[in-house]
Formats: sequence, C-alpha cells, structure tokens
Amino acid sequence: MPRDDTTPAGLQPASLLARRRWIAAVLNLATLGALLWATGWILSAGGWTLAEMAFLAAIAVAAPWTVLGVWNGLFGLWMLHGPRDRDAAMAPHMAAGAGDAPLGLRVAVLMTIRNESAARSIARMRLIKSSLDRTGAGAAFDYFVLSDTSLEQIAADEETEMAAWRAAEPADAGRLFYRRRLDNAGFKAGNLREFCARWGDGYETMLVLDADSLMDGATILRMARIMQTHPRIGILQSLIVAIPAESAFARCFQYGMRAAMRAYTPGYAWWSGDCGPFWGHNAMVRIAPFATACHLPVLPGKPPFGGPILSHDQVEAALMRKAGYEVRVMPDESGSWEGNPPTLGQFAQRDLRWCQGNLQYVRLLGLPGLQPASRFQLLWAILMFAGIPAWTFAVALLPFVAWAAQAAPDFPVAAATWLYALFLAMVLVPKLAGWADAALTPGAIRRHGGAARFAASVATEIVFGLMLWAVSSFHTTLFILGFAFGRATGWGVQARDAHAMPWRAATLQFLPETLFGLAVGGALLAISPALFAWSLPLIAGQILAVPLAVLTADPRLGAWMRRTGLCAIPEDLDPPPEVAAALAARG
Repeated sequence: MPRDDTTPAGLQPASLLARRRWIAAVLNLATLGALLWATGWILSAGGWTLAEMAFLAAIAVAAPWTVLGVWNGLFGLWMLHGPRDRDAAMAPHMAAGAGDAPLGLRVAVLMTIRNESAARSIARMRLIKSSLDRTGAGAAFDYFVLSDTSLEQIAADEETEMAAWRAAEPADAGRLFYRRRLDNAGFKAGNLREFCARWGDGYETMLVLDADSLMDGATILRMARIMQTHPRIGILQSLIVAIPAESAFARCFQYGMRAAMRAYTPGYAWWSGDCGPFWGHNAMVRIAPFATACHLPVLPGKPPFGGPILSHDQVEAALMRKAGYEVRVMPDESGSWEGNPPTLGQFAQRDLRWCQGNLQYVRLLGLPGLQPASRFQLLWAILMFAGIPAWTFAVALLPFVAWAAQAAPDFPVAAATWLYALFLAMVLVPKLAGWADAALTPGAIRRHGGAARFAASVATEIVFGLMLWAVSSFHTTLFILGFAFGRATGWGVQARDAHAMPWRAATLQFLPETLFGLAVGGALLAISPALFAWSLPLIAGQILAVPLAVLTADPRLGAWMRRTGLCAIPEDLDPPPEVAAALAARG
C-alpha cells in the first residue's frame, strides 16, 4: 500500500508533485503578468482608447494557453536533456515496462469505428494482432471491433472483413469479436461503456484504439506490464505520433505536431504526474474503475452546451483520478501511431467537434471531488478554444490600435516590435523545443533526412503552421459565434484518404476567412505598408485560405514532398514493420 504522502500507485511523493505544480503556476503567472504589463505599457502611450483597452482584454483572455505551451515545451526540453534518469524524474512508472516478466492479466484490444473504411481499419487490427503474436504474449489479448456505423453498405463490409479475418486465423477465431450498435447513444464513450457492460468482466484492461490507430506489439506489451505492476494506474496513455502521410497538408501538420509533442509531453508529464492526459485512443484503461466511476453525464439542455459530451477523454481522466487511480502518460515516441486529416477542410471539421466538446466542460468544472490538477486540466481544455475568439478579436482590432499608435508622438515603436517578435516566438516554442531536441540528440537529424532536409522542413512548417493558425482561429471563432444561434456539430464521417479539394469547395468553406484577412490587411496597408508587412504572420493564412486549402490537398504537391523528403518523419525513411505493412496496404 502506498504511504499517505504518495500518489495512489506509490510512484511519487504527492508533496513533490505539489511543489512542481506550484513552480509551473508561478512561472506561468509571472510570464503572463509580464506580457500583459508590457503590452499595457506600450498601448498606454498617448493615452488609452477604447480599442486599446479592448485589445489588452483580448490578449489577457488569449495568452494563457500560449504561455502554458511555452513552459511545457521548456520543461520538456530540460527533461529530455537535463536529468541523468529522466524517466525517474517525469515518468517513474516506465521502469515496470522493461524486462520479460510473464503477463498475467487479460487485455481486450478495442477498435471503435463509425462509417470508416472497413478494409483499412480491420487490416490495422490484424497488423496489431500479428505484432503482438510475435512477442510471444499474444494469447493474453482478445480483439473487438466495436461499430457505430450507420451506413448499411459499410456495415456489410465490416462483417465481410471480420469473416475473412476469422477464416484466415481459424485457431484464434474465438478471440476475434465484432459488434455493431444500432443505437449510437453516447457516441464513442457510449460504445466503450456498452463493451464494459457486456464483456468487461472477462478482462482487467482494455487497449482503446480509433479507426486510424496503429501500435506495435512491443509497446502494447510494455504498457500491459506497467498496468500489471501498478494496479492503481487507471489510464496509461501512449505518446501518439503520425503515420507517414500522403497529402501535403498532413505532412506539414504532422511535422510540426510531432516536434511540439516530443517536448511538450515530457514537460506536461513532469508536473501533471498522476493527473496526466487521456487522449481517447492508443491508451490502456483499467476496466473496473472505468465502468464504475467514469460514466459521463448527459448534460441538461440542447447542444451546443447540452446533450452528450463530445470530448469525453479528459473528463474520463478526471473521474478516474477522482476514483483513486492514477492517469499516466508514456512520454516517449515508441510504437504508437495515428492518421491526421488529409486536407485543411477535414482538419477544420474535426477541430469544431473538439471545440464544442471542450467548451461543454464549463458545465463540469463544479463536479465535486475532483483533484485540483484535474479541475485545472478541464479549465485548460476550455481555454484552448475559449481563447481563440479573443485572438481573432485582437487581430480585428489591429487597424484601430495601429491608428492610435500613429497618433501618439511618443509611441515606443522599438519596444512594440520586440514584443511582437517575442509573441511570435512564444507561439512557436513547443515546436522549437522539439526541433532543438532533435538537434541535441545524436542521429535524430539523420533520421529526419539530414541537415539540409531538416532545415528546409522546419522553415516550411513554420510558414505553414502560422498560416494554419490564422485560418483555424477564424474558422473556430465563427463556429463559436454560431452557438448564440443554436449551431452545433456532432460525430460525422471522417475522410482519412488524401484527396484533392476543388476550388469551388474551398471558396465556399473559407471565403469568410479571406474577406476578414483582406479587410484587416487592407486597413493596415492604408495606415502603413510597413505595418501590413509586419502583420502578415497573423493574417496571410486568412488572405490565402482558399489557395492554401487547394494546394495542400493537391496530390501532385504531396507526391513531390514525398519524393524530395520535405517534412519527412523517421517512419518515412525507415518504417517499422507495422508501419511498412500499413503503408503497403494503403497502396
């Protein structure tokens, strides 16, 4: 049994984590305070206008998410290259995954699908099973395809693929299960809950996968050994990276996301400890406490803020920790992959579901009994999207702020320029920390294709990332404004294959972004061409949203990037067997 001062699994002193959280809080609040003070001092030159006061208020709402990203990235970079035993410092549970201890627990491998390509999804399950079988511990795992498919033809395809799988492995056919729900109540969370009610008593843990998930057997076995050694770990989340992508959009996106998460996740693990993240898939979950303690409430009222909770994962993590079980993350890249949206249009669609789901957490902040760190993480998830309209509002105010600045004879132009450059750097810090880790890790740049390709890929992603940030910020802002008129989203069909985006479709989807960017840019250009040039990192993505969507979806650009190795990740150049097989099946 753990001592009173330790976390439930006895892995770390609770007082140690409390000190780390205080350090993180002080650094974040001090940085935010300094940023707002400097912004206020610059804006106050020549007296305050209403636009300047509104601009400062918008920055105050928007900046906390950026500041937290800065410190998570810096904490993570230190964890990766500072302590001699970094696992002991940030993830003491990792030691239990080493060695070859026999596995004595039963694991259900679950893939939840809805209107997906049956052939691709079930092929990935088969790859996972083959990889686990090669470890010699495959008999401890059973496999479940849990369908919420609403389209009859896809449902028929699922049954055909499952029948083919069973026929190909007759000795293991009794361990391969398929169930289709006709009532999709609760979406994915409801799907998992129904599994727990029907089959959960036969297993200690479940490995939760999405339709685009892929994992190798060694990583899964490592996770199972950690769960076996520490029965008070309720959720163990792997660090998920992208499988090599075909489209230019996905290649650029995954390059930046991988860099950011490489540093961000260890930094997050350092202070979150036993109240870690759950991203909803590629994670191992202890079934008994999940079934009894992680039931999601149906929120009163209608969407967008009422009804089933769309972003279920972080709420389940908070409830798991409330029940006395730790939520931990494996903060290293090893054997856990997913797909990414192939186009800007698909990315925007997925982001809106996350937006609505995260903002529903407002109704859950008062849940009794949550750990303070878990309650903060719910607030943090809210700020992820609540700050986006504030950024958009701040950008909209730029012409008014610029006009007031020009009217002030003593406006500190140099200080404003440095603060603006600092802000852009802060936005990039998590990615920069990840790329710095690659530069400091022997052989890492070679695994990305060499120094020249690495530098070109970093430059490409920085430009792409700033443009994507501008487009997605405005798109999300429009969606949130639609809440006032009852607009809501749900679990729609996700297109996962690379495909072209017609100019007409891109124009219909992203014309508002274009008009907004042109209006702000035109006003700044009229005030000062120099100000317009400085503003391009904030508005170029909006002005160019339509061509950005079309060109990054163009199969020819994606093919060229693959040939040249631009934005290549290590799995592009030296794919593990599971990834190679998945790519071969993709064609």
